[in-house]
Amino acid sequence: MAKDFSDFEKNIGVAFKNRNLLKEALTHRSYLNEHPEWPVFHNERLEYLGDAVLELATTEYLFHFFPNYQEGELTSLRAALVNYQMMAKVARETSLEQFLFLSKGEAKDSGKAREVILANALESLIGAIYLDHGYDITKTFIERFIVSHLREVVDQKLYRDSKSLFQEMMQEKKKITPTYKVLRESGPDHQKQFLVGVFLDEELVAQGQGTSKQEAESSAAKAALELFGLEHKI
Repeated sequence: MAKDFSDFEKNIGVAFKNRNLLKEALTHRSYLNEHPEWPVFHNERLEYLGDAVLELATTEYLFHFFPNYQEGELTSLRAALVNYQMMAKVARETSLEQFLFLSKGEAKDSGKAREVILANALESLIGAIYLDHGYDITKTFIERFIVSHLREVVDQKLYRDSKSLFQEMMQEKKKITPTYKVLRESGPDHQKQFLVGVFLDEELVAQGQGTSKQEAESSAAKAALELFGLEHKI
């Protein structure tokens, strides 16, 4: 499928010297199953690189912008800025979704599955920009499109993650620190699903699912907060 990337490059303010890097960043693994002749690899290697660059750039920005914040506060802000929901939102704002190469099945997906694909593709794009233009241009892109949501994160308290809040509440009310255990893993390596339980002492109080252990733990903590009637604290 031929796609004209010129409009997309204008949207993101980056003109690629190596268009194959951009094409690779926008190629989902599923597309190669239907198009084995496709000239570039899927985007998972670029996603790995982009994730690291994104973490460095956002960490650097927050470190300087909030000189009085401690490590835990900065970590919570960064997590809210780069979680898959926010990244999917940014992917849509840049029109990335319109330029993805997906299998026919994946193209029909919606909801969380689509958001994860979009978030991963945005990280892949960051990796591609880094390889094509270096760190400074990539940092400018990240600050323009991702860090620009910082006011939203602060105003809406999106940094109040479920795990830390549930721990805070349980230590205060029950003098117990919650623990988490993986109850089940399923799916292939590139599409793992985790079921995690959150325990108070030996008692299983809630469960949560996710595509990573961290996401499943957060889901379990959120379910526990709802069980205890504390979800309004988030």
